[in-house]
Amino acid sequence: MGIAVSILLIAVGAVLTWGVTAEAEGLDVNAIGVILLIVGLLGLVLSMIFWSSWGGFNRRTTYVEGGTVRPAAAPRRRATVIEEEEVAPGPPGPPLP
Repeated sequence: MGIAVSILLIAVGAVLTWGVTAEAEGLDVNAIGVILLIVGLLGLVLSMIFWSSWGGFNRRTTYVEGGTVRPAAAPRRRATVIEEEEVAPGPPGPPLP
């Protein structure tokens, strides 16, 4: 569940809890609103906790015992080298029909 879905659940839960005054037979609208509020808040908190692992903030560090902390070097990209050679023309082939 992402941050947007969590905020949506919080908004719907708040509307059902404090904005709806209608009553339904066998259905407690306020309880449903509170449940949606709690689920939305839990989802928002968990999304914020795990944001650094999947949100694009990849911090690479190398830990050296007794040394300083330095960023790890990114792997080198492979380069493709194309070399063209001049080929001497060979004897002519048979004539085309």
